[in-house]
Amino acid sequence: MNQYKSQSFFKLFLRFTLLFLIVITLLKIVMGIFSYGSFSGMIDQYFSKDTWKLFVKMQLVLSVIYGAFMAGYYKFIKK
Repeated sequence: MNQYKSQSFFKLFLRFTLLFLIVITLLKIVMGIFSYGSFSGMIDQYFSKDTWKLFVKMQLVLSVIYGAFMAGYYKFIKK
């Protein structure tokens, strides 16, 4: 039997969401350092006074969508 079937949907959702949030945020920051040329370029692009809210919202929305999809898949679809 699938080990995820016995866990609650909310626990699966939190697990997938938090893991994806950490991984995707770190990847985006590292890729930003290389694509904008330096650490300060990445900070100016992602964490300036006007853009940090958009960065945080985008990461949260993507993580929630991924977490809900994966929790639903493992809980209800995967055999």
